[in-house]
Amino acid sequence: MTGNQYRRLVAQYLLSAYGGRGLHLYEEVSLGTSIIGKQRRVDLLVVLPATGESLALECKYQDSSGTTDEKIPYALADLKALRIPSVIAYAGAGWSDGVLHLLQSSSLAAFCLPGAPMRPAPRKQGDSIDSGTWQLDHVLAQTFRWWDVVLAGRTPLVL
Repeated sequence: MTGNQYRRLVAQYLLSAYGGRGLHLYEEVSLGTSIIGKQRRVDLLVVLPATGESLALECKYQDSSGTTDEKIPYALADLKALRIPSVIAYAGAGWSDGVLHLLQSSSLAAFCLPGAPMRPAPRKQGDSIDSGTWQLDHVLAQTFRWWDVVLAGRTPLVL
């Protein structure tokens, strides 16, 4: 899968799973200046027009070892400097151990690999931390206050 194909897969997932919530999705949006003074372009911009809330997504897929590893620290630093909520959605089996650890431990990264039904896939007991869509789903829930996404199947505590 290429990086562009992965970006489109994530976009398809977002529209399929969450399009009914009124989100608008934009591809390759110019958004301010990067940390090295160049025009920044984010892969996907999710906007809720009703509230004005937004989330910028960079999509990174690595199926074999290569130069994408070297770009991750820069991408994380650049997202940290962005003035809106942002995250790297990532997938693939080609990450070096060090970069994979960096992604897994960053609050600015979320694994996302949608399956064929294009519906949210919660983490199941025994699954790897890098599985399904649950990490990106949780970022969306926290950004847009969609608490039903993380509270599905739970009932409020009554004492």
